[in-house]
Amino acid sequence: MAPFDELADPRLVAGLAARAEERGWDGLFLWDHIRYSAPTRDVADPWIALSAAACATERLVLGPLVTPLARRRVQKLARETVTLDRLSDGRLVLGAGLGSDRHGELGPFGDAEDPRERARLLDQGLERLALLWGSDFQPPPVQRPRIPIWLAARWPARRPVRRAARWDGLFPIDLPGPDALAELAGEVDEQRGSGEAAFDLVVTNPVGVDPRPWEAAGATWCLTGFGAQPTRREVQEAIDAGPDVG
Repeated sequence: MAPFDELADPRLVAGLAARAEERGWDGLFLWDHIRYSAPTRDVADPWIALSAAACATERLVLGPLVTPLARRRVQKLARETVTLDRLSDGRLVLGAGLGSDRHGELGPFGDAEDPRERARLLDQGLERLALLWGSDFQPPPVQRPRIPIWLAARWPARRPVRRAARWDGLFPIDLPGPDALAELAGEVDEQRGSGEAAFDLVVTNPVGVDPRPWEAAGATWCLTGFGAQPTRREVQEAIDAGPDVG
């Protein structure tokens, strides 16, 4: 869910999170942007909104999808993620990726624009983040051995898939269908080998899409997405319809 415009109020996000938990949903994930293209005007900080959601729920998995590490100070992100993991009693997932400057939120603020440099900073940031979580940077996260990390990828690019295979999950977008997800699942299995820890495959689709073909293709999370202009009514209706329909 994009915390934009009507949904840029953290209290409203918290209320929707509580409603989703009551209706049997498993998670709430928010877009992470500094600003966005028109007609979007209001943009909320996802970390503040997720903190409000954590206080309003007891079971929902929470996280940003996705945070561009190239524009974050890793030591500050380490503090934020650990604090939110502890606030939620171990329910945080960190979604991360390269990000882009299509909405004018990198270059104008002095952040890296070149995709190769953003990829380098992402890989460097992930390694440093994991070290900080496991060092004497106290307190530690609730989750062990660390907070799960899902990496974004845009179909049909494969380098982000190889990056994700080194961590805990893959969040591919622009997939043409479940067969493409199954293809990526096979590639991840080959790269990770046997005996590795559980790995999440995360897909997002519009309201009303049947999740069963995606589950058969290997998806462990089937998200319902609302695009860049979500409305309170639209999200509430999807929540009330339930996770199997919404």
